Amino acid sequence: MVTGKWRILVVEDDSDGQEVMATLLGHLNIATDIASDASEAEQFLSQSGDAYSAAIIDLALPDKDGWQVLAGILANPQTASLPCIAVTAFHTSKLREDAILAGFKAYFPKPIDGTRFLRELESIL
Repeated sequence: MVTGKWRILVVEDDSDGQEVMATLLGHLNIATDIASDASEAEQFLSQSGDAYSAAIIDLALPDKDGWQVLAGILANPQTASLPCIAVTAFHTSKLREDAILAGFKAYFPKPIDGTRFLRELESIL
């Protein structure tokens, strides 16, 4: 696992969710940037979008939702190949299916199963 070379953008408005992701990724020495909303995520991506290995995006954000963040990433040639992972507290099997069809590479309901999450993250990257 080459986690020390990865850098992940986490787009999460909930401070507890931010802490969980930062801790989980930090245990593997994965560098993270935390965006609290879509606007902040867009700023991170415009400044250094090509530096990210992946983006973990909460589907429920205060300004634009995670679907809109994904659409912006996919529409931008500079970030279109960035693997995006959906996370949500509002899980349904239909939502999982919709997320994958929309272009997310993976989908995780909250609370995150750390072992499964890290295993799948490694397979994506």
